[in-house]
Amino acid sequence: MLRTSVLVVLASTLSFSAGAQVAPATTPARGRAATFAGRLTDAATGQPLPGANVVFPDLKQGAATDADGRFSFANLPRGRFLVQVTSLGYNTITQTIATGTGQALDLRLTPAATEIGQVVVTGVSQATELRRSPVPTTVVDRTRLNQTSATNIIDAIAHTPGISQITTGAAISKPVVRGLGYNRVVTLNNGAKQEGQQWGDEHGIEIDEFSIDRAEIIKGPGSLLYGSDAMAGVINFLAPDPIAEGRITGSATANYQTNNHQQGYSLENAGNINGLNWLARGTRKVAGNYQNRYDGHVFNSGFNEWNANGYLGLNKSWGYSHLTFSTFNQNLGLVEGERDSLSGRFVREVAVGGQTESRVVSNDELRGYGLTQPRQLVNHLRFGTDNSFVVGQNGGRLTLQVNYQQNLRREYGDVLNPDQPQLYFQLRTVDYALRYFVPEFGGGYNLAVGTTGLRQQNRNLGTEFLIPAYNMTEGGVFGVLKKSFGGLDLSGGLRYDVRRISAQTLFLDGNEQPTAPGAETKFPGFLSTFNNYSGSLGAAYNLSDRLTVKANISRGFRAPNIAELGANGVHEGTIRYEVGQPGLQAETSLQADAGVSYTSEHVRFTVDAFENSISNYIFARRVLNRAGTDSLVSTGPDIGLFNYVQGQARLLGGEVTLDFHPHPLDWLHFENSFALVRARQLDVPAEQQFLPFIPADRLQSELRGNFRRQGQRLTNVYARFQLEQTFAQNRFFGAFDTETATPAYTLFNAGVGTDVADAKGRTLFSLYITANNLFDVAYQSHLSRLKYEAVNYATGRRGVYNMGRTLSVKLVVPLAFK
Repeated sequence: MLRTSVLVVLASTLSFSAGAQVAPATTPARGRAATFAGRLTDAATGQPLPGANVVFPDLKQGAATDADGRFSFANLPRGRFLVQVTSLGYNTITQTIATGTGQALDLRLTPAATEIGQVVVTGVSQATELRRSPVPTTVVDRTRLNQTSATNIIDAIAHTPGISQITTGAAISKPVVRGLGYNRVVTLNNGAKQEGQQWGDEHGIEIDEFSIDRAEIIKGPGSLLYGSDAMAGVINFLAPDPIAEGRITGSATANYQTNNHQQGYSLENAGNINGLNWLARGTRKVAGNYQNRYDGHVFNSGFNEWNANGYLGLNKSWGYSHLTFSTFNQNLGLVEGERDSLSGRFVREVAVGGQTESRVVSNDELRGYGLTQPRQLVNHLRFGTDNSFVVGQNGGRLTLQVNYQQNLRREYGDVLNPDQPQLYFQLRTVDYALRYFVPEFGGGYNLAVGTTGLRQQNRNLGTEFLIPAYNMTEGGVFGVLKKSFGGLDLSGGLRYDVRRISAQTLFLDGNEQPTAPGAETKFPGFLSTFNNYSGSLGAAYNLSDRLTVKANISRGFRAPNIAELGANGVHEGTIRYEVGQPGLQAETSLQADAGVSYTSEHVRFTVDAFENSISNYIFARRVLNRAGTDSLVSTGPDIGLFNYVQGQARLLGGEVTLDFHPHPLDWLHFENSFALVRARQLDVPAEQQFLPFIPADRLQSELRGNFRRQGQRLTNVYARFQLEQTFAQNRFFGAFDTETATPAYTLFNAGVGTDVADAKGRTLFSLYITANNLFDVAYQSHLSRLKYEAVNYATGRRGVYNMGRTLSVKLVVPLAFK
């Protein structure tokens, strides 16, 4: 029986935009759907604003303004809900309104020199205005994603201050939030946990990058909705908002990148007819071997994907109910980095007469789209239901998400038997989230309570074994309370979680195949139970419309993953032999965050700082023999023995952003950010003091010009030039030859783009051209796994370098059917 208790602390947030007119909180009439309408105009000129979006995030209902700036909803639930109004080139307005009053909303939007921070986030509890939430949060919107050249979705958000990535080539990226990654970061697909073997270095995120409208990044354990693995934070990838009633739309997207000849094509269709909502998307991506100045074409670094996703459901006055679906299918090569000792060219293993032979890779093999061993085949399937029901007459909501996921991950490494997977994981997960949002009470209190959990089963279906087969059960309960006192917003809550992992015993015979008890023990089997609590208490104080200060203290909890507890085998993707420790304890953290932001018409300045103390921090450490060399010799010269150990860790750092928009050149933007993390292990010898895989300090400066209209046909024109300075990482875990230093490097990026309209002002297509690494700098990221590949004896350089110069061209064509 899961022990449960909901402990609720303080909290906050009901908000509205300065200058916006707030609908009075009169008691709505009972028994009927609410209608809601209004008009949007330019505050300076009084002209109507067509094409603006009016969205209720918690209700998943949206509308667009017509040529006269008017919008309307005919089937809203009754109650008090947050509405967000957005129009390109204008400041966003958010406001909490009572939908049943029948009063029209007349809003005057002001042109945006800077974004004043009224972005809505949904990952902290119910929809909340960003600047009124004490939990450190960043939003990367669709505009920024379109203007960014990336090979996968984590690539696309990795330029966000405080966010970095562990990479294994162009196809595989894992998010790192303020120095913490792997199972310490929860990845959400439209608010539901994505479960896909997050423990693996070479296991990427199984989400189609074309399906993402925006990403919400919650830093630290301040979000209590998601359980154990949210210690470092939460990244919520969200699909586009629902379209307006009575419309059927679509889009076609094409992207080409020159470095690895990556091609991406995606088609979307969405509709809303009498509350029947749907969205369907299909995507195809294919990429060859990427290249850089030192390595040339990197053999076997290509990949290809077939993806599809969407939903079908109803939006009515009682709420909404959607059936969701996604399938992600990726075939990707794994880079080994072996070279010919004389020529320095990549070599590969080939089958010759029943034996293997090493051969130099030909130019044709380097330049094509073909893949060879070792490679991975990943299939991730998800079916689910997403529901929100209005309870009572005052706007209470009960939400329920239930999902079934199957992740199949196959690794092929035998050239003599290329169709037989050596490692084959079958991960099946059923997860749920039940939440109740109590109607506003007591003069502005907002309370959310709920429970989340999952049942997970992993099986080994291959001929080699790295982790044991296991079953895992997890459950948790939480409560979050919010309250506003004028400009002061308080938020807090508690959560309690239990996780139970049962690993199966495995015996192997002389051929390394499963057999009856009594033979060699590959995995001894174990049963582990972890339980603990998480908590958060914070405040955001808006001293004025321009100045906001925030503070938050939070406690996080993370149970060890299956690899940390039970691994025993060669992990090809990480080039090491891993050994888990069943006796590991759960990690707990105590993090303090503080921030200040100042936003005027022409300046935006923010500082966010944190300190995070982690008990029982788990990390992999190389094991050496008495001679100071690798403990393993039979597995190959480049395979080291690593086991998982624990220690006391302290991380501190933060992010600073400073953006200028000089008057009268309001079209000119000079945007700057700096991020750093300092991470140490406490009470250890000096050579062991630093933690492994901590990102280097990074400075980004971007000069951007935004031009709302150029002539009759070009709108939303932009041009940008960016400098990205990554400093040397000399604070590395060098003990036991686990990690090496990384020198500094400077990259320059640039981009231009525009919307092209017809004579009636309707967008025909949008064009985005981006150049990354303009000067073709050869560099290795400190968080690149390929940095530790084999030495190229022809050059003396170890490992494989990151991608060189690339030019990306993206075309987005909107489609309107009704």
